[in-house]
Amino acid sequence: MDKKLISKKKPAFPITPLLSEYLSAQGRNIKIPIFYDDLLRFQGAIEILDENDNDTLWIRTYYAEHERDEIEYSLKQMYSILHSDGSDSIIPYINIDSIDFCSFGNTKPFRIKVRNILNDNYLYLYVKKADASRVYGLELEHLLSPNHITFLVHKDTLIEEHISGVAGDTFISHHLDKLPEQDRRALAKEFVKFNERCFVRLLADMRSYNYVVVITQDFDRVQYRIRAVDFDQQSYEGNPKVYKPQFLKENNALVNLSLEVLAQESIEQYEKEERSLLAKRATVEQERLEHLLHCMKNDNISTPAKIKQLKRGLFDLVGDVNFKKSKNMGELLSNAIDFIVRNYKNENPFIIK
Repeated sequence: MDKKLISKKKPAFPITPLLSEYLSAQGRNIKIPIFYDDLLRFQGAIEILDENDNDTLWIRTYYAEHERDEIEYSLKQMYSILHSDGSDSIIPYINIDSIDFCSFGNTKPFRIKVRNILNDNYLYLYVKKADASRVYGLELEHLLSPNHITFLVHKDTLIEEHISGVAGDTFISHHLDKLPEQDRRALAKEFVKFNERCFVRLLADMRSYNYVVVITQDFDRVQYRIRAVDFDQQSYEGNPKVYKPQFLKENNALVNLSLEVLAQESIEQYEKEERSLLAKRATVEQERLEHLLHCMKNDNISTPAKIKQLKRGLFDLVGDVNFKKSKNMGELLSNAIDFIVRNYKNENPFIIK
């Protein structure tokens, strides 16, 4: 099924001057003396295995001594800009423990482990080759989802924060069958809402290893949230089904769970709830969202054949003639959001204006 739904490899699209201006306006552009290509100059590496001695597809890199200090200092600056005020005051208190590289996937990321030397707390950040599709996906996640995303762009280099959670495929294989009934219903509800959110904002390829399950202990229950971690397939594919995680075979366990524990009326209710929330978020972030969509409408992030296929597919599903009139992926996404706002932004008569 995946071979029919998802392209084997999506090309990377450059950051346009218009998108760069948007990123500067939102404080996403930075100046720093290191690029993604600089990290590729490692002199050696060793494989990283998991606790069962299986290959993780990550390797630990090593750099020449005369380059290591400069690289580590620049990475500390990145950390300070991403997580603090950007000053050098915290640099003496942090250490770069490791720089790992993954050759799997489109972005071939570097994973940087940054440790506080005073208390041994640590976190990760990622350095990737900048791709316009991914930047649009990250920014749309920030504006239209319940999650905030922190990332920076330096010319052709993308710096992202780590998104914590249990990898979806790991959760499905190791935890799903052990959940009590109430937790199964809570997770099913979240999958329905996640499925709808991805479809409306045209985020594709949410196979189980491209999202994480975030578990939060509330005072009387456990809450679940599914968060996307891969945004490369933002508004690229032509088949509408690829934008719904329910049609990807890796998610069959969650689809079956949802059908088992939720009545059809509940599924429809949760879909409507998510559309209404998307409409509210789009309204609150209207000015910034319009600026971003203006960049997308003037960008080339897909092929004419895929655009034609998607506009036809969305029109058949929704019946909105605006989809047939769309000229590119930016206009398709804009019309999808407009449709949601028109139909699901409820006017509360009890709100004092």
